[in-house]
Amino acid sequence: MVKSSAKFLTLVCAAVLLLSGCSAEHRSADTAGITMQQAAERADSMLDATLGAIEPDVQWTHGATSTGSCDVSRRRIVMTVISQERVGNLLGLVQRSWEKAGYRMKSVIKDEELPAIYAQSSDGYAIALTVGAARQVFLEATTPCVKPSGVAAPTASPNGPAYKYPVPRPNVHSDFWS
Repeated sequence: MVKSSAKFLTLVCAAVLLLSGCSAEHRSADTAGITMQQAAERADSMLDATLGAIEPDVQWTHGATSTGSCDVSRRRIVMTVISQERVGNLLGLVQRSWEKAGYRMKSVIKDEELPAIYAQSSDGYAIALTVGAARQVFLEATTPCVKPSGVAAPTASPNGPAYKYPVPRPNVHSDFWS
């Protein structure tokens, strides 16, 4: 258990480094004038497109939204049980959908227990898929630095229960994924 926890912490630290780095000087021409709310909506659309590319569907719920001084992170948590045999299928499917969308792969971690994929869009949005304990899948999209503003909750409804923190371990059976 300690080894898995240490490995997970290492992967989380890597994710933070890959997804962070937002400051006023990192604003690009593509994001000039965009508010944090607009950027959050773009991040939501990236997550929605990723979940839409997964066939057959998986059940998901919202994770926490976090805001910095000029950036936003949106999260989705997969509630479908993913079997060890299907984790690679899921990661491959998502990676191909991101490549098709024009995202640049930043890192692919092929760890047997805690694999992950990190990518970036041409306009500076980061997106990640990480597999945690009990093979629970987490998706996160982080915006580049944009014009500060308020940020509303996501408008998309989960395709299952809308869990509040803490979100339980995966608990939905799928004839394909589980």
